[in-house]
Amino acid sequence: RGGDDDRIGGEVKLEPYRLYNLDVFEYELRETMALYGSVPLLISHQVVPSTWSSPASSSTSAVFWLNAAETWVDVAYEQAGAESHWFSESGIVDFFVLLGPTPSKVSSQYAALTGTTPLPPLFSLAYHQCRWNYKDEADVAEVNSKFDVHNLPMDVIWLDIEHTNSKKYFTWDPIKFPTPDKMLAGVASKGRRMVTIVDPHIKREDGYHIHDGATARDFYVKRPEGGSYEGFCWPGASMYLDFTSAEVRAWWAEQFAYTAYRGSSDSLFIWNDMNEPSVFNGPEVTMFKDLMHHGGWEHRDVHNLFGLYVHRATYEGLVRRNADHNARPFVLSRALYAGSQRYGAIWTGDNAAQWDHLEFSVPMLLSLGVSGITFSGADVGGFFGNPDTELLTRWYQAGAYQPFFRGHAHLDAKRREPYLFDQLTLDRIRSALRARYALLPFWYTQFYLASHSGAPVMRPLWYQYPTDPEVLTNQDSFLIGSDLLVRPVVHAGGISARVYLPGSEPWYDVVSLETFGSGAPSYITVSAPLDKIPVFQRGGSIVPRQERPRRSTTQMVHDPYTLVVALDSRGSADGELYVDDFRTFNYQRSSEFVHRRFTYDNNVLESLPAHQTQFQVDNVIERITIVGLKRLPTKVVLRQDGAESSLDFSSPTHNSIIIRQPNAAVSKNWRLTLQF
Repeated sequence: RGGDDDRIGGEVKLEPYRLYNLDVFEYELRETMALYGSVPLLISHQVVPSTWSSPASSSTSAVFWLNAAETWVDVAYEQAGAESHWFSESGIVDFFVLLGPTPSKVSSQYAALTGTTPLPPLFSLAYHQCRWNYKDEADVAEVNSKFDVHNLPMDVIWLDIEHTNSKKYFTWDPIKFPTPDKMLAGVASKGRRMVTIVDPHIKREDGYHIHDGATARDFYVKRPEGGSYEGFCWPGASMYLDFTSAEVRAWWAEQFAYTAYRGSSDSLFIWNDMNEPSVFNGPEVTMFKDLMHHGGWEHRDVHNLFGLYVHRATYEGLVRRNADHNARPFVLSRALYAGSQRYGAIWTGDNAAQWDHLEFSVPMLLSLGVSGITFSGADVGGFFGNPDTELLTRWYQAGAYQPFFRGHAHLDAKRREPYLFDQLTLDRIRSALRARYALLPFWYTQFYLASHSGAPVMRPLWYQYPTDPEVLTNQDSFLIGSDLLVRPVVHAGGISARVYLPGSEPWYDVVSLETFGSGAPSYITVSAPLDKIPVFQRGGSIVPRQERPRRSTTQMVHDPYTLVVALDSRGSADGELYVDDFRTFNYQRSSEFVHRRFTYDNNVLESLPAHQTQFQVDNVIERITIVGLKRLPTKVVLRQDGAESSLDFSSPTHNSIIIRQPNAAVSKNWRLTLQF
């Protein structure tokens, strides 16, 4: 989970890490205790400092311990490195050594074993608004409307357990949510979606169609002496489907069909919670280890797989319900195991509205990312408690630069939708939301690349700068891909931030375009008042953006793009843009996508296909910002479709220009030349 005690240097002996998925109420930080998910992957990274005769070098390798039983990992840090000792309660010794020798090679090797995160639908990378619970259809309609009234972008409204009829999943409360189809249509009319919670514990009630169907098919987990196991959870007396069975998973998937899940629609997606599994009256709030699963397996043998199987069955259900139009699913899960990345997003569970929980969200998400779980996030504002406006603002700023971006709050927490706060706080939160939406083309492109490589989208500095010993213990900053460096402010009263800028190329403030660092890695201190989060673009990169404010991603599909070209010390840069229909599998099945590569060299910016396809989009480039110029041009010329045109530009700083309305087509080859 990260923290000062994890750092190598001196002799540090930690308590063993316990890998055993549990529903932990108000979990503690700086602990090696069990939590909601387990990925038995240990990554080793070694830096060999430079000497007079050789430059610095590094080596990365990993061990993947394939065992879903309760597992303990004892890690002892010493001055010379670290040693680990692994032991599992049951099962065989089955482990893989990933030889690297680079971080990206370890990622690709691990992905070859466990899979990658499939490209999510675009809306799922935008902002999600949730609480336990929106109380009725009128409440949902008001939230949907108020986001528009206050010009706040938002893509998804969530409903927790109270939306159901007596905690019976796949149902709706007949008083509070009597017309779910109309409610969903109202949300969809704004270009938004909804997510409802569907947990794996089933209310034991005759006449409840899910319970009746599972009972008739004998689909529940069994007691060792025979008969179906009964526990206690949100509905009261509950039964637990045996998701280790392929037959059970297939039946569960059928329940998401529109004809089965009454009131659902293609704008409704799913949230799996409590799938560790959580059993309120069980040992450590989970199942007894001697319960029996399909094939004669004891629960102790498969415990850490249970949540993954729930996640998988739900994902497959959404794929199946939308088979006619190839729509991509979105499913969020709390419990996880190695390979959970194949089925959707993960969040870090029931965090608290405290500064240290904001601080620790960064190393938690970085750890998940390098473990393959790259589509992950921490609840903005903290689940338990009531953040003050400073903490809430800082959390929105940080969350806007993390993969899964959801505001969420406990049933007993005060309402904290952004529009409920004073005007200054509202403006700051709106700015954070718009920063996220402006970068969605970049996020989407990074997730596309990650779906092939297995590399984390949100990554630690050492992943990109493996030979720099200074970044080994850095847990206050992170990268998005290789091109954006983010340094959240995570302490009360902070008005400045000390930032480490790795590498030998310059970094540029994404707002002011101010240049920092060049020639060698360096620490800088930057101003970070409450309306600013320090974010820098790497010299040598080209980042695509969409700058027009919209209420949701649906309205952005045909919007023009902006390219921000940040030059390195040689005056060069490159980047990519990936575009498809943002919602279906057609990009896989019939190559319906555009993937462009942009390069800037010798004063020429060029767009060429990274992959050759026949698919076309009607978007254009409406603005190009170039920063890091040694001198300013006298003329800018665009060549496209065999014709040349001279473009207007301005110079906001001494080393940058903004080219307006080049109208270069995203789907076509073109060349832009700076003349001096």
